Amino acid sequence: MSAQRIDGKQISESIRKELAREAEQLKSQGIVPGLAVVLVGEDPASKVYVGSKEKACHQLGFYSEVHRLPESTTQEELLALIDRLNAQPTVHGILVQLPLPRHIDEKAVIDAIAPEKDVDGFHPISVGNLVIGDDSLLPCTPAGVIELIKRSGVEIAGKHAVVIGRSNIVGKPVAMLLLRENATVTICHSRTADLPAIARQADILVVAIGRPKAIRRDCVKPGAVVIDVGVNRLPDGKLAGDVDYDDCLDVAGAITPVPGGVGPMTITMLMKNTLEAAKRIGR
Repeated sequence: MSAQRIDGKQISESIRKELAREAEQLKSQGIVPGLAVVLVGEDPASKVYVGSKEKACHQLGFYSEVHRLPESTTQEELLALIDRLNAQPTVHGILVQLPLPRHIDEKAVIDAIAPEKDVDGFHPISVGNLVIGDDSLLPCTPAGVIELIKRSGVEIAGKHAVVIGRSNIVGKPVAMLLLRENATVTICHSRTADLPAIARQADILVVAIGRPKAIRRDCVKPGAVVIDVGVNRLPDGKLAGDVDYDDCLDVAGAITPVPGGVGPMTITMLMKNTLEAAKRIGR
């Protein structure tokens, strides 16, 4: 019996249709959601991501600004641009594409973004609000994971969720969001003793470790929901997740593929955050 394939592309499209309708309503009130994306340097993957974000804005009728800055941009110049965008009324969301060149302090840049425009959900105030359960803009990939689970018809409350990975970008925030949905949450990482035994207890298994096909069927409880956040490029140029999809397919109850699972949700949740920020600032 093969697992249900959780189609991130399809779920993402249905959310975008909802966002387009909401954006039309906001426009009738004179508010056009606006996103400013800042790219420093020539990182090829970052250029692709930024292009996708720009395209998504146009498709949804959002106002879009992309600032492509040379690698030689100083930290002072970047912070000055963020200050201008913080004060700019047509911009409701600001995203600085990571990673940044080595001479720029990532934390100083994230801290400079106004929390109400922090559509990445990385600002310490946004993170603090997430932890204590206050209203905040949620980090895009973790929020996308929760939407995937819910829109696949899976009840989260009361389930045991195991998160493998403890990064600030995915592992920790997705654990907090699962907790907010009333799951019982365990976080595993590289120092966890007997990781497969703990992973096998999971009704919902979320994997974000950045190692291709590291999680195999011995880590999956029969019938579990498996969400694979990893995107790794193999030597042959193909993409693979952190979960060995083929190996786990007949054990899991539902599983996300890579590509086509969590990936499409991240930019969609960024658009959702931009719309949410526009609604809040427009109030």
